[in-house]
Amino acid sequence: MRGLCLMAASMALGGVSPASAQSVKDGVDAWQRGDYPAAVRSWRPLAEKGDRDAAFDLAQAYKLGRGVPTDMAQAKQWYGTAAKAGHPQGIANYGLLLFQDGQRREAMPWVDRASTAGDPRAQYVMGTALFNGDLTPKDWPRAYALMTRAGAAGLPQATTSLAQMDRFLSVADKAKGRQLASAMAAQPMPPIGRQLVTAAGLGRTAEAPPPTQVADATPPVKAGTAKPAKRVAAAAEPTPAKATPGKAASTKSTVANQKSDVAKPAAIATGGSWQVQLGAFGSEAAAKTAWASLSGKAPALKALRPTYGKAGAMVRLRAAGLSDRAAADRACAAAKAAGAACFAVPGGA
Repeated sequence: MRGLCLMAASMALGGVSPASAQSVKDGVDAWQRGDYPAAVRSWRPLAEKGDRDAAFDLAQAYKLGRGVPTDMAQAKQWYGTAAKAGHPQGIANYGLLLFQDGQRREAMPWVDRASTAGDPRAQYVMGTALFNGDLTPKDWPRAYALMTRAGAAGLPQATTSLAQMDRFLSVADKAKGRQLASAMAAQPMPPIGRQLVTAAGLGRTAEAPPPTQVADATPPVKAGTAKPAKRVAAAAEPTPAKATPGKAASTKSTVANQKSDVAKPAAIATGGSWQVQLGAFGSEAAAKTAWASLSGKAPALKALRPTYGKAGAMVRLRAAGLSDRAAADRACAAAKAAGAACFAVPGGA
């Protein structure tokens, strides 16, 4: 509740004047017409003054490559501006981007706030951290509650992790977790900004991760391949849901639920230190079997070198030898097309 109160206060302080809101609306109207450069021109000066709605919309434009070139560094910067002004989705996206980029200690306060506010992606990451004791003290009842809420929102990774947690929590801890989950479900959702260009709203069902990722974590044990372990391995990074084509309900509601253009897969450049993570398994034999199956379904991965590293009680499967982040993203796209979880890992991580 303290997190919600803090968010409400920051949102009240981050409000904009009617004239500013009209200017944000001008950008939304332009976006609806497909005039993305005009939308960006409307939002940029407002975002530079700290308007949280305009900053979030500008971040989305950079993320989707609409009206500006795709630039995740710029997207991250503007998500940060929106987050610091109290924008609920800005808080979630900024925290998850920090988490993905390896700035996990800096990310966790934002992820925690977003999980308290009800973002299922943040609930999934925070629930995993609380269960494993990563960058936060272990709290199994709260971990169970957050994972329950993320699963109820439709995040498939959360459902998998919840099944793993069920093996280890006591009856009493599960009962506490369910009580906490019920209390979370009864809390009012914080209002989202008036004019948003966004691919996923708070409280909506999260869809399968698109090729552009926002947060990473260790993939889950695949059913039937792993022995029980007392460490829940989080699934592939939760991300903003894919945009859904369709007309906005009104000019005052979330806009631009269009699917971003998906380019045809490009060749995967090899020869560097980047890797992709493809799963965590109960044994090296299981990981090798998974690699044989996946590389057979996705021939583009055969040029990569599989590695099998211990991660607690699990064996982590990665494919190494990628030239850069773009090559890693293309490798993940190939892996996901074959039905696997995947996220990029910088060299040395």
